[in-house]
Amino acid sequence: MRNSGVNTSAEQKYSEAVSLYSSSDLSIKSICERTGVGFGAFSAYLSRYHRELIIKRHNLTEYFNVKLRGHRGQTTAAHYKYKDAIAACDNIEYIEYNISQIARIFDVGCTSLANQLRKHYPEIIPRRELERRKRGIHSNLQYGVRSRTKDVYAAAVKMLQSSDMTIEEVSNECKVPYSGLREHILAYYPQITQQREQKRVGAVNQKVRGKRNGNWSIHKPNKDTIAKYETAIELYRSTSKTMEEIVVMQGVNLGGFRHYLRKWHPGLIVQRRGFDTNIELAQTKRYSKQTAEKYAEAIEVLKNSDLPTARVAAEFGLHPDMLRAYVKEHYPSLIEWRGMTTTESGKIVSNRSKLKYAEALQLYETTPRTLKAITRQLGLTYNSVSSYIRRNHPEAIVKHRALLQL
Repeated sequence: MRNSGVNTSAEQKYSEAVSLYSSSDLSIKSICERTGVGFGAFSAYLSRYHRELIIKRHNLTEYFNVKLRGHRGQTTAAHYKYKDAIAACDNIEYIEYNISQIARIFDVGCTSLANQLRKHYPEIIPRRELERRKRGIHSNLQYGVRSRTKDVYAAAVKMLQSSDMTIEEVSNECKVPYSGLREHILAYYPQITQQREQKRVGAVNQKVRGKRNGNWSIHKPNKDTIAKYETAIELYRSTSKTMEEIVVMQGVNLGGFRHYLRKWHPGLIVQRRGFDTNIELAQTKRYSKQTAEKYAEAIEVLKNSDLPTARVAAEFGLHPDMLRAYVKEHYPSLIEWRGMTTTESGKIVSNRSKLKYAEALQLYETTPRTLKAITRQLGLTYNSVSSYIRRNHPEAIVKHRALLQL
Protein backbone atom coordinates (compact mmCIF):
# COMPACT_ATOMS: atom_id res chain seq x y z
CA MET A 1 0.00 0.00 0.00
CA ARG A 2 1.34 3.42 -0.97
CA ASN A 3 2.31 5.79 1.87
CA SER A 4 0.67 9.21 1.95
CA GLY A 5 3.02 11.96 0.82
CA VAL A 6 5.46 9.71 -1.08
CA ASN A 7 5.88 10.56 -4.74
CA THR A 8 5.58 7.70 -7.22
CA SER A 9 9.15 7.86 -8.51
CA ALA A 10 10.65 7.62 -4.99
CA GLU A 11 8.32 4.76 -4.12
CA GLN A 12 9.37 2.85 -7.24
CA LYS A 13 13.05 3.65 -6.70
CA TYR A 14 13.14 2.21 -3.18
CA SER A 15 10.49 -0.53 -3.49
CA GLU A 16 12.98 -3.41 -3.76
CA ALA A 17 15.12 -2.04 -0.93
CA VAL A 18 12.07 -1.57 1.31
CA SER A 19 10.95 -5.13 0.53
CA LEU A 20 14.36 -6.55 1.50
CA TYR A 21 14.45 -4.42 4.67
CA SER A 22 11.04 -5.71 5.81
CA SER A 23 11.59 -9.38 4.88
CA SER A 24 15.24 -9.99 5.75
CA ASP A 25 17.90 -9.30 8.33
CA LEU A 26 20.23 -7.63 5.87
CA SER A 27 21.79 -4.38 7.04
CA ILE A 28 20.94 -1.13 5.29
CA LYS A 29 24.44 -1.01 3.86
CA SER A 30 24.06 -4.50 2.32
CA ILE A 31 20.61 -3.68 0.98
CA CYS A 32 21.91 -0.50 -0.65
CA GLU A 33 24.81 -2.35 -2.26
CA ARG A 34 22.44 -5.03 -3.60
CA THR A 35 19.78 -2.65 -4.93
CA GLY A 36 22.06 0.18 -6.05
CA VAL A 37 20.45 3.00 -4.01
CA GLY A 38 22.25 5.60 -1.90
CA PHE A 39 22.96 4.75 1.71
CA GLY A 40 22.07 8.18 3.19
CA ALA A 41 19.10 8.74 0.91
CA PHE A 42 17.56 5.32 1.63
CA SER A 43 18.12 5.75 5.37
CA ALA A 44 16.33 9.09 5.27
CA TYR A 45 13.54 7.56 3.15
CA LEU A 46 13.05 4.77 5.70
CA SER A 47 13.02 7.21 8.63
CA ARG A 48 10.49 9.45 6.95
CA TYR A 49 8.08 7.02 5.28
CA HIS A 50 8.65 3.59 6.85
CA ARG A 51 9.57 4.28 10.42
CA GLU A 52 7.19 1.54 11.53
CA LEU A 53 9.44 -1.01 9.77
CA ILE A 54 12.42 0.19 11.80
CA ILE A 55 10.42 -0.05 15.04
CA LYS A 56 9.15 -3.53 14.08
CA ARG A 57 12.57 -4.86 13.11
CA HIS A 58 14.15 -3.85 16.44
CA ASN A 59 11.09 -3.92 18.68
CA LEU A 60 11.86 -0.44 20.02
CA THR A 61 8.51 1.25 20.52
CA GLU A 62 10.07 3.97 22.69
CA TYR A 63 11.72 5.41 19.56
CA PHE A 64 8.46 5.76 17.68
CA ASN A 65 7.95 9.48 18.38
CA VAL A 66 11.55 10.57 17.88
CA LYS A 67 11.57 13.18 15.13
CA LEU A 68 14.40 15.18 13.64
CA ARG A 69 13.90 18.93 13.53
CA GLY A 70 15.97 22.05 13.75
CA HIS A 71 16.35 23.04 17.38
CA ARG A 72 16.40 26.56 18.74
CA GLY A 73 19.79 28.17 18.25
CA GLN A 74 20.79 25.88 15.37
CA THR A 75 21.31 27.76 12.16
CA THR A 76 19.45 26.72 9.03
CA ALA A 77 22.73 25.93 7.31
CA ALA A 78 23.86 23.71 10.19
CA HIS A 79 20.48 21.97 10.32
CA TYR A 80 20.62 20.94 6.66
CA LYS A 81 24.31 20.07 6.82
CA TYR A 82 24.03 17.73 9.80
CA LYS A 83 20.40 16.57 9.72
CA ASP A 84 21.09 13.22 7.99
CA ALA A 85 24.05 12.45 10.24
CA ILE A 86 22.06 13.39 13.35
CA ALA A 87 19.15 11.27 12.16
CA ALA A 88 21.56 8.37 11.75
CA CYS A 89 22.84 8.87 15.32
CA ASP A 90 19.26 8.52 16.50
CA ASN A 91 18.51 5.59 14.22
CA ILE A 92 18.86 2.04 15.55
CA GLU A 93 20.16 0.97 12.14
CA TYR A 94 23.38 2.86 12.89
CA ILE A 95 23.77 1.68 16.48
CA GLU A 96 26.83 -0.38 15.59
CA TYR A 97 28.65 2.73 14.36
CA ASN A 98 30.29 5.27 16.67
CA ILE A 99 29.99 9.03 16.15
CA SER A 100 33.26 9.22 14.22
CA GLN A 101 32.17 6.50 11.81
CA ILE A 102 28.78 8.12 11.25
CA ALA A 103 30.51 11.45 10.60
CA ARG A 104 32.69 9.81 7.93
CA ILE A 105 29.68 8.09 6.33
CA PHE A 106 27.90 11.43 5.91
CA ASP A 107 31.08 13.36 5.14
CA VAL A 108 30.92 15.81 8.06
CA GLY A 109 33.47 16.64 10.74
CA CYS A 110 33.48 14.36 13.75
CA THR A 111 34.03 17.11 16.34
CA SER A 112 31.43 19.34 14.70
CA LEU A 113 28.85 16.55 14.63
CA ALA A 114 29.51 15.74 18.30
CA ASN A 115 29.11 19.41 19.22
CA GLN A 116 25.87 19.70 17.23
CA LEU A 117 24.55 16.72 19.18
CA ARG A 118 25.68 18.10 22.55
CA LYS A 119 24.28 21.56 21.94
CA HIS A 120 21.06 20.92 20.04
CA TYR A 121 20.17 17.26 20.62
CA PRO A 122 21.64 16.42 24.05
CA GLU A 123 19.22 13.55 24.58
CA ILE A 124 20.53 11.50 21.64
CA ILE A 125 24.06 10.66 22.83
CA PRO A 126 23.09 9.21 26.26
CA ARG A 127 20.25 7.28 24.67
CA ARG A 128 22.34 5.70 21.92
CA GLU A 129 25.25 4.96 24.29
CA LEU A 130 22.85 3.21 26.67
CA GLU A 131 21.60 1.08 23.80
CA ARG A 132 25.18 0.35 22.66
CA ARG A 133 26.11 -0.84 26.17
CA LYS A 134 23.04 -3.08 26.27
CA ARG A 135 24.22 -4.67 23.05
CA GLY A 136 27.78 -5.03 24.31
CA ILE A 137 29.17 -2.45 21.91
CA HIS A 138 32.10 -0.57 23.42
CA SER A 139 31.80 3.21 23.26
CA ASN A 140 34.80 5.25 22.30
CA LEU A 141 33.06 8.57 23.00
CA GLN A 142 34.78 10.67 25.62
CA TYR A 143 32.41 11.90 28.32
CA GLY A 144 33.33 15.03 30.23
CA VAL A 145 36.24 17.31 29.53
CA ARG A 146 39.70 15.79 29.32
CA SER A 147 42.14 17.01 31.99
CA ARG A 148 44.67 18.23 29.44
CA THR A 149 42.02 20.12 27.47
CA LYS A 150 40.64 21.59 30.67
CA ASP A 151 44.08 22.90 31.62
CA VAL A 152 44.65 24.45 28.17
CA TYR A 153 41.41 26.45 28.32
CA ALA A 154 41.26 27.09 32.10
CA ALA A 155 42.45 30.72 31.97
CA ALA A 156 40.21 31.48 29.00
CA VAL A 157 37.15 30.02 30.73
CA LYS A 158 37.87 32.06 33.86
CA MET A 159 38.21 35.22 31.77
CA LEU A 160 34.91 34.57 30.01
CA GLN A 161 33.19 34.03 33.35
CA SER A 162 34.52 37.25 34.86
CA SER A 163 34.34 39.69 31.93
CA ASP A 164 32.27 40.77 28.95
CA MET A 165 35.04 40.00 26.47
CA THR A 166 34.05 38.02 23.38
CA ILE A 167 35.33 34.50 22.75
CA GLU A 168 37.51 35.88 19.95
CA GLU A 169 39.01 38.54 22.24
CA VAL A 170 39.65 35.98 24.98
CA SER A 171 41.22 33.50 22.55
CA ASN A 172 43.62 36.21 21.37
CA GLU A 173 44.41 37.27 24.92
CA CYS A 174 45.04 33.71 26.13
CA LYS A 175 46.65 32.58 22.88
CA VAL A 176 44.35 29.59 22.35
CA PRO A 177 42.54 28.59 19.12
CA TYR A 178 39.27 30.48 18.64
CA SER A 179 37.35 27.50 17.20
CA GLY A 180 38.66 25.18 19.90
CA LEU A 181 37.69 27.54 22.70
CA ARG A 182 34.27 28.12 21.17
CA GLU A 183 33.53 24.40 20.88
CA HIS A 184 34.92 23.82 24.40
CA ILE A 185 32.51 26.42 25.84
CA LEU A 186 29.55 25.07 23.88
CA ALA A 187 30.23 21.51 24.98
CA TYR A 188 31.20 21.90 28.63
CA TYR A 189 30.13 25.35 29.85
CA PRO A 190 26.59 25.95 28.53
CA GLN A 191 25.91 28.24 31.52
CA ILE A 192 28.41 30.78 30.13
CA THR A 193 26.55 30.83 26.82
CA GLN A 194 23.20 31.21 28.61
CA GLN A 195 24.43 34.06 30.84
CA ARG A 196 25.87 35.91 27.89
CA GLU A 197 22.67 35.54 25.91
CA GLN A 198 20.74 37.07 28.83
CA LYS A 199 23.19 39.99 28.96
CA ARG A 200 22.98 40.44 25.20
CA VAL A 201 19.18 40.64 25.28
CA GLY A 202 19.38 43.17 28.12
CA ALA A 203 21.75 45.34 26.09
CA VAL A 204 19.67 45.47 22.90
CA ASN A 205 18.82 49.17 23.25
CA GLN A 206 21.97 50.17 25.10
CA LYS A 207 24.03 52.80 23.28
CA VAL A 208 26.68 53.89 25.74
CA ARG A 209 30.19 54.43 24.46
CA GLY A 210 32.49 51.68 25.67
CA LYS A 211 29.62 49.37 26.65
CA ARG A 212 28.37 46.24 24.87
CA ASN A 213 25.26 46.61 22.72
CA GLY A 214 22.70 44.07 21.52
CA ASN A 215 25.18 42.65 18.99
CA TRP A 216 27.64 42.16 21.86
CA SER A 217 30.06 44.53 20.18
CA ILE A 218 31.43 47.60 21.94
CA HIS A 219 29.54 50.77 21.07
CA LYS A 220 32.22 53.01 19.58
CA PRO A 221 33.04 54.75 16.29
CA ASN A 222 34.86 52.71 13.68
CA LYS A 223 38.56 53.25 12.99
CA ASP A 224 38.00 55.05 9.69
CA THR A 225 35.65 57.58 11.28
CA ILE A 226 38.05 58.19 14.16
CA ALA A 227 40.89 58.80 11.72
CA LYS A 228 38.72 61.08 9.57
CA TYR A 229 37.90 63.49 12.40
CA GLU A 230 41.00 63.04 14.61
CA THR A 231 42.67 66.35 13.72
CA ALA A 232 39.38 68.25 13.68
CA ILE A 233 38.60 66.98 17.20
CA GLU A 234 42.01 68.10 18.44
CA LEU A 235 41.47 71.58 16.97
CA TYR A 236 38.05 71.77 18.59
CA ARG A 237 39.57 70.70 21.93
CA SER A 238 42.64 72.93 21.96
CA THR A 239 41.63 76.09 20.08
CA SER A 240 38.75 78.56 20.05
CA LYS A 241 38.06 78.03 16.35
CA THR A 242 34.42 77.45 15.43
CA MET A 243 33.11 74.25 13.87
CA GLU A 244 32.67 76.11 10.60
CA GLU A 245 36.32 77.20 10.56
CA ILE A 246 37.57 73.74 11.50
CA VAL A 247 35.64 71.87 8.79
CA VAL A 248 36.92 74.28 6.15
CA MET A 249 40.50 73.72 7.35
CA GLN A 250 40.11 69.93 7.42
CA GLY A 251 37.92 69.50 4.36
CA VAL A 252 35.18 67.57 6.16
CA ASN A 253 31.42 67.98 6.10
CA LEU A 254 29.96 70.33 8.73
CA GLY A 255 26.87 68.19 9.37
CA GLY A 256 28.96 65.03 9.67
CA PHE A 257 31.44 66.65 12.07
CA ARG A 258 28.67 68.12 14.21
CA HIS A 259 26.93 64.72 14.40
CA TYR A 260 30.21 63.00 15.28
CA LEU A 261 30.88 65.53 18.05
CA ARG A 262 27.42 65.23 19.58
CA LYS A 263 27.39 61.43 19.43
CA TRP A 264 30.94 60.57 20.50
CA HIS A 265 32.35 63.70 22.20
CA PRO A 266 29.47 65.49 23.97
CA GLY A 267 31.80 66.32 26.85
CA LEU A 268 33.95 68.46 24.54
CA ILE A 269 30.92 70.50 23.50
CA VAL A 270 29.96 70.97 27.14
CA GLN A 271 33.50 72.08 27.95
CA ARG A 272 33.59 74.52 25.03
CA ARG A 273 30.36 76.04 26.29
CA GLY A 274 31.99 76.86 29.59
CA PHE A 275 30.39 74.20 31.77
CA ASP A 276 31.70 71.42 33.97
CA THR A 277 32.10 68.18 32.02
CA ASN A 278 29.72 66.33 34.35
CA ILE A 279 26.79 68.38 33.02
CA GLU A 280 24.60 66.80 30.33
CA LEU A 281 24.90 68.33 26.86
CA ALA A 282 21.15 69.03 26.71
CA GLN A 283 21.45 71.23 29.79
CA THR A 284 24.01 73.57 28.22
CA LYS A 285 21.75 74.71 25.38
CA ARG A 286 23.31 77.09 22.87
CA TYR A 287 25.98 78.90 24.86
CA SER A 288 29.57 78.18 23.80
CA LYS A 289 32.96 78.90 25.29
CA GLN A 290 33.16 81.93 22.99
CA THR A 291 29.83 83.17 24.34
CA ALA A 292 31.07 82.77 27.91
CA GLU A 293 34.18 84.78 27.05
CA LYS A 294 32.01 87.42 25.37
CA TYR A 295 30.01 88.07 28.53
CA ALA A 296 32.79 87.47 31.08
CA GLU A 297 33.79 91.12 31.66
CA ALA A 298 30.19 92.32 31.85
CA ILE A 299 29.42 89.62 34.42
CA GLU A 300 32.34 90.78 36.56
CA VAL A 301 31.04 94.35 36.51
CA LEU A 302 27.54 93.19 37.45
CA LYS A 303 29.03 91.21 40.33
CA ASN A 304 31.00 94.16 41.68
CA SER A 305 28.70 97.13 41.14
CA ASP A 306 25.07 98.21 41.23
CA LEU A 307 25.08 99.68 37.72
CA PRO A 308 21.93 98.92 35.71
CA THR A 309 22.21 95.94 33.38
CA ALA A 310 21.41 98.14 30.36
CA ARG A 311 24.28 100.50 31.15
CA VAL A 312 26.73 97.60 31.62
CA ALA A 313 25.57 96.06 28.34
CA ALA A 314 26.09 99.39 26.54
CA GLU A 315 29.58 99.75 28.03
CA PHE A 316 30.68 96.41 26.50
CA GLY A 317 28.71 96.69 23.26
CA LEU A 318 26.22 93.99 24.22
CA HIS A 319 22.49 93.77 23.66
CA PRO A 320 20.86 94.31 27.09
CA ASP A 321 18.18 91.65 26.56
CA MET A 322 20.78 89.05 25.56
CA LEU A 323 22.91 89.91 28.60
CA ARG A 324 19.87 89.57 30.87
CA ALA A 325 18.99 86.20 29.34
CA TYR A 326 22.55 84.95 29.78
CA VAL A 327 22.62 86.09 33.42
CA LYS A 328 19.24 84.49 34.08
CA GLU A 329 20.36 81.08 32.79
CA HIS A 330 23.92 80.92 34.09
CA TYR A 331 24.01 83.22 37.12
CA PRO A 332 20.61 83.00 38.85
CA SER A 333 22.23 83.84 42.20
CA LEU A 334 23.52 87.10 40.71
CA ILE A 335 19.98 88.12 39.87
CA GLU A 336 18.95 87.65 43.50
CA TRP A 337 22.07 89.37 44.82
CA ARG A 338 21.50 92.46 42.64
CA GLY A 339 17.95 92.75 43.93
CA MET A 340 16.31 91.70 40.70
CA THR A 341 12.96 90.02 40.29
CA THR A 342 10.96 88.19 37.64
CA THR A 343 7.79 89.61 36.12
CA GLU A 344 4.60 87.69 35.35
CA SER A 345 5.79 87.25 31.78
CA GLY A 346 9.12 85.78 32.98
CA LYS A 347 11.23 88.87 32.33
CA ILE A 348 14.00 89.89 34.75
CA VAL A 349 13.94 93.44 36.11
CA SER A 350 15.68 95.18 38.97
CA ASN A 351 13.62 96.02 42.02
CA ARG A 352 14.73 99.62 41.57
CA SER A 353 13.29 99.81 38.04
CA LYS A 354 10.15 98.01 39.14
CA LEU A 355 9.50 100.58 41.88
CA LYS A 356 10.49 103.52 39.68
CA TYR A 357 8.11 102.64 36.86
CA ALA A 358 5.30 100.98 38.86
CA GLU A 359 2.95 103.99 38.84
CA ALA A 360 3.49 104.67 35.14
CA LEU A 361 2.81 101.03 34.35
CA GLN A 362 -0.37 101.01 36.45
CA LEU A 363 -1.74 104.18 34.71
CA TYR A 364 -0.83 102.82 31.27
CA GLU A 365 -2.67 99.53 31.89
CA THR A 366 -5.84 101.11 33.37
CA THR A 367 -6.38 104.39 31.46
CA PRO A 368 -6.57 105.44 27.80
CA ARG A 369 -4.00 108.22 28.35
CA THR A 370 -0.94 108.18 26.14
CA LEU A 371 2.39 107.05 27.55
CA LYS A 372 3.91 110.47 26.71
CA ALA A 373 1.26 112.21 28.81
CA ILE A 374 1.83 109.81 31.70
CA THR A 375 5.62 110.25 31.67
CA ARG A 376 5.29 114.07 31.54
CA GLN A 377 2.95 113.95 34.52
CA LEU A 378 5.33 111.76 36.56
CA GLY A 379 8.54 113.49 35.44
CA LEU A 380 9.97 110.36 33.80
CA THR A 381 11.86 109.93 30.54
CA TYR A 382 9.51 108.68 27.84
CA ASN A 383 12.08 106.51 26.03
CA SER A 384 13.15 104.76 29.26
CA VAL A 385 9.56 103.99 30.32
CA SER A 386 8.57 102.89 26.81
CA SER A 387 11.56 100.55 26.58
CA TYR A 388 10.88 99.15 30.07
CA ILE A 389 7.24 98.33 29.30
CA ARG A 390 7.95 96.95 25.84
CA ARG A 391 10.72 94.73 27.16
CA ASN A 392 9.27 93.54 30.45
CA HIS A 393 5.49 94.02 30.31
CA PRO A 394 4.19 93.34 26.78
CA GLU A 395 0.85 92.36 28.33
CA ALA A 396 0.40 96.02 29.41
CA ILE A 397 0.48 97.12 25.77
CA VAL A 398 -2.31 94.64 24.95
CA LYS A 399 -4.43 95.93 27.85
CA HIS A 400 -3.86 99.57 26.81
CA ARG A 401 -4.90 98.91 23.21
CA ALA A 402 -8.05 97.19 24.45
CA LEU A 403 -8.96 100.32 26.42
CA LEU A 404 -8.58 102.48 23.32
CA GLN A 405 -11.13 100.34 21.46
CA LEU A 406 -13.86 100.85 24.04
